[in-house]
Amino acid sequence: MRKLSDISVKNKTVALRADLNVPVKEGIILDDARIEAVIPTVKYLLTQNCKIILISHFGRPKAGTFDSEASLQPIAIRIGEMLNHEVDFISAIEEVKFKSTISLLENTRFLIGELENNEELSKNLGSMAEVYVFDAFGTSHREQASTFGAIHQANVSCAGLLLEAEIEALTKATHSNDRPLLSIVGGSKVSTKLEVLKNLSQFSDHIITGGGITNTFLKAQGFNIGKSLHEESMLDEARQLLGKSSIHLPSKVVVAPSIDSLEHRICSIESVQDHEMILDQCIDSDSLELIANAKQIIWNGPIGVFEKDNFSEGTRDLAKAIAASSAFSLAGGGETLLAIKLFINKGDISYCSTGGGAFLEFMEGKELPSLTALGFIK
Repeated sequence: MRKLSDISVKNKTVALRADLNVPVKEGIILDDARIEAVIPTVKYLLTQNCKIILISHFGRPKAGTFDSEASLQPIAIRIGEMLNHEVDFISAIEEVKFKSTISLLENTRFLIGELENNEELSKNLGSMAEVYVFDAFGTSHREQASTFGAIHQANVSCAGLLLEAEIEALTKATHSNDRPLLSIVGGSKVSTKLEVLKNLSQFSDHIITGGGITNTFLKAQGFNIGKSLHEESMLDEARQLLGKSSIHLPSKVVVAPSIDSLEHRICSIESVQDHEMILDQCIDSDSLELIANAKQIIWNGPIGVFEKDNFSEGTRDLAKAIAASSAFSLAGGGETLLAIKLFINKGDISYCSTGGGAFLEFMEGKELPSLTALGFIK
């Protein structure tokens, strides 16, 4: 993969495609982790006396129509605060003149042709600077103008420091010989994580599941799961995975009549009643032993409805056990990162990926368009 260290950017103009799609409410940024993640690349470019134009999408506005709620202007202010540096805000590609050291272009999703990977727009984006640096791992699974076309159209393109760190961590987790490797996959549906589970099962020594995925596996084994969220259509796939993989299911779960119920109880998986829902699962001694003995851990998804106090204990115990482990731990996905933020110190996880869909597709074994465009070969 072409990296910043492979080329000279000294005194050059640089278009830096970042992922600045952060949660904002009434102009207030609620979580700036994705902005923080690209700051090292910006600082490196500053040491090389570059002039930088940052590029990003934000939200899902209608192309060709300005929407003030989808404007990146609040992001420009935050970047300026983080760097203690003035950031010029550019409202249109035609206005990019590199008069300032750091600029931020308005939301690429306002541009007609961005989502369709339009060739003309790709040329405009790729040629706006001498070097096109792609540092938005979270969008690397999308074949769009700013994430794919511009990389090809630019005279010089390479990966930024964040993307390099992402690929190093994900490759280490999926290709290292350090064993045992434990994968933890939570979520509501087997169907959305089926390919992830299939691929992980090929190189994981053990897999722990959570959420609706666990419920589907439990029903596939013949257990009564009451009114629990599950996928009836995925029972055969679940049985096949159980037969081929070392999937560890809980021995005890937390059940309640409904997700909003104040009433809940812990019971064995053999004791779930027809009127009950499984909303959390207990981290038993077997699971704790798997985590403690692992040399590598890949974690995606909570194991219960952790946003509710009554059903958060399983995910909390899981997070604390991973944090205490000496294994190389890789975490990815929005809900996973939220759980880490709520229950442990982020620094206790070896690497937290900035990707959601991109993280999952990498774990599925898929080629990601942006990485392919940069010459990455798995």
